[in-house]
Amino acid sequence: MNIKEALSHLRDFQHVVVGTVDIYKPRIRPMTLVYLDKRFWLITDTKSAKVRQIQNNPNIEFCLLFTEDGLDCCLRFSGVVGIIKDNKSRVKIANHCDFFNKHWENADDPNFTLLEVYPKEIQYVKPNKITRMKFSL
Repeated sequence: MNIKEALSHLRDFQHVVVGTVDIYKPRIRPMTLVYLDKRFWLITDTKSAKVRQIQNNPNIEFCLLFTEDGLDCCLRFSGVVGIIKDNKSRVKIANHCDFFNKHWENADDPNFTLLEVYPKEIQYVKPNKITRMKFSL
């Protein structure tokens, strides 16, 4: 098992559970992860609590649950997240997401925040072998 195999479970869009830190408490929520050009993106409303939390503490984790060979598995990513102001990236992600216009008018919408996750570690959990593999990036 290697990092390429672990990343093969990612699609353009997938639901993940994202964790941030709110002062001293962890906060989790479901979000859609965009995996494009081997980069990890999240889009959210500028006024959301997670944006404030990320501004105060950029540490983040997200978990992708999936089934492999009839068994429940997961990929757990740990790293940091940045708020992306670059218009080219904002337009690219906005155009890539078919659901974007349900929430925002365009990539210049001040209520749209683009986040890029920079993973430092991936944990690949396959319970059939009680195997936990960590990959550092």
